[in-house]
Amino acid sequence: MTLLSCHELSKEFGERLILKEVSLDLDSNERIGLVGVNGAGKTTLANLIFGTLQPDKGSIVKHKNPLKIGYLQQSTSYTTNTFSHMQSEEEDFLQMTSRLGLKKVQNWDESRFSGLSGGERTKLAIAHIWSTRPDLLILDEPTNHLDFQGVEWLIQELRSFTGTTLIISHDRYFLDQTVNRIIELEDGKAVDFPGNYSFYREEKERRYQAQLHQYEAQKKYEQKIQSEIERLDNWSSKAHREAGKVGKMADMRGTKEFYRSKAKSMDKQISSRIKRLKKIELEGVEKPKEETKIQFGWDNPEKRGKRLVDAKEISKSFSSRSLFRKSSFYIKRGERLGLTGPNGCGKTTLLKMLTGRETVDSGELWISSSAKMAYLTQDVTDLQSEQTVVSLIHAIFEVRSEASKARTLLANMGFDERLLKKQIQQLSLGERMRVKLALLIMQEHDLLILDEPTNHLDLASREQLEEALLSFSGTLLIVSHDRYFLEKTCEKLLVFEDGNIRKTQEGFKEFAEAKQKPVQSQNHKTDLLEKRMVIENRISAVLGELSLLSPGDKEYTRLDQEFKQLMEDKRKLS
Repeated sequence: MTLLSCHELSKEFGERLILKEVSLDLDSNERIGLVGVNGAGKTTLANLIFGTLQPDKGSIVKHKNPLKIGYLQQSTSYTTNTFSHMQSEEEDFLQMTSRLGLKKVQNWDESRFSGLSGGERTKLAIAHIWSTRPDLLILDEPTNHLDFQGVEWLIQELRSFTGTTLIISHDRYFLDQTVNRIIELEDGKAVDFPGNYSFYREEKERRYQAQLHQYEAQKKYEQKIQSEIERLDNWSSKAHREAGKVGKMADMRGTKEFYRSKAKSMDKQISSRIKRLKKIELEGVEKPKEETKIQFGWDNPEKRGKRLVDAKEISKSFSSRSLFRKSSFYIKRGERLGLTGPNGCGKTTLLKMLTGRETVDSGELWISSSAKMAYLTQDVTDLQSEQTVVSLIHAIFEVRSEASKARTLLANMGFDERLLKKQIQQLSLGERMRVKLALLIMQEHDLLILDEPTNHLDLASREQLEEALLSFSGTLLIVSHDRYFLEKTCEKLLVFEDGNIRKTQEGFKEFAEAKQKPVQSQNHKTDLLEKRMVIENRISAVLGELSLLSPGDKEYTRLDQEFKQLMEDKRKLS
């Protein structure tokens, strides 16, 4: 059953056409991922469906009345926005927050509410929306600021959700686990793909290659027709010349008529082939659009010394809350380390300690004096909002050649002159993150500290940033809740667990698999015990039946064979 239909939606902002005749249907119980580059119109479409925006053209038809829509906006602000609203929430909300790991929110005071982390605010917003039991759930970047446990919880809840979900996300792992249909917005239009994100990427490449093959074959055919037109045109010109010659003898009339007829035939063939070319131009296969390639780049850092960071029994607390205690680890030059742990465990605090913005409470944190760090914070609001991108570049890079290099880098990252002249406050969150990345790349560094670098980047930009980081030969320290990003870029981890920081020698994929093994092992033991119990119960029953029969009976022989097989099965389990 179709829940909601969009018919030829169009939406403009100023002179910019965002959506152009977008048509799609959302069916009951569907799991849909909405993807596209930054600025493609994903959030605009979500707002049109929710009703906070109205289309310039087209219509939205709701096939259920009333249709309850729950909308988690991309902002990390809690939906109700006030402490008093939170206090008045009903039992469903309190149960949901508890399942999310936010205990006894009804007992919180206002200071606790005002000091919420971005992840905690997102969890509260999700709990509030979920408790309204919507028919259609729209989630715009729901995993931003959620820790891995929160992401896994959300995946499981979405699997059991009975309504329709429309998810805007740049988290590829999350999309792979939660959707079975992808709608891509490209050049203002919607393109449908069945399957999850990984299938969409494969299918998009397959469609691109198929269209490219058809286009190239068409171009060869056009060239062949063009060659025929040129050949026929030469013959036609010759025929016209011969037909135009004035002969004195009477028998020249037949020759002239032959060339005149031949020229006329050639002209008709030329006209036919020109029409064929025009038809191909109007109805033929268009050249497929290549994905924009964003080029990140940096100078290779110098190699100096072996260790960059050495932590010995460091501890950190805020008020009465201990983040980590007596933790020891080291970071060597060239290592790629991901920081992983639940929200509020101290990952960002450690980064601030490494950059001198926080101090250790106890222990020793040694940082090489030769280390040149570049630190990318997850906050995209810390740029001067009223400055244009160009003026920001010139304010930071006083040397003209450096400013020119920064502009070239931003051009490689998809910034045209129009974007360069915009104020920072007019840029999307993804565009602001690109500006921050460009400013970071322009610095000379041998240690990159990246706090949620993929937040607000579109899917293509994330994949291209991964490739760029793999070409960086310096040291990486990354906080990210993008599982695929960590798996690809980091070879080791700093794990925040049980109030301690420890270093692993494996990447995130191996670490996650290792954490699952004890659970699987316990489940395996439980299965063995249950199987053994079933066998022992059956052995008792068989022995009871055998005691009532005499050897030689047909049923006795059958039960005796079963008894021997049961004993063998029990031996194998033991």
